[in-house]
Amino acid sequence: MAAPMNRETKRLLKKQGQLTDDGSPKATRRPVPSPNAPKEPRTKPRQFVKEVNAELRKVAWPTRRETRNYSIIVFITIVVVTALVAGFDWVFSESVLWLVNQ
Repeated sequence: MAAPMNRETKRLLKKQGQLTDDGSPKATRRPVPSPNAPKEPRTKPRQFVKEVNAELRKVAWPTRRETRNYSIIVFITIVVVTALVAGFDWVFSESVLWLVNQ
């Protein structure tokens, strides 16, 4: 059973042609790829590197201060979680040993 859709989703799917007028999904089949369809030419390594560099220029890189702050937060979180796990491990192991020795 499909999940219920709200009106906005139904309108969008109907507008895209994925639903019939009564709101049921249209049955469509994917086209079978023809064996002799033209394939896109492979990107040459130099062109690939140029495109990667162009995309990396668009990235909003963090400042040095932001990177330092995030690193400190991650380090503190790792220390706290490690201490919690070690504490739980010690408590449970002592509990099991206490139960076994009784």
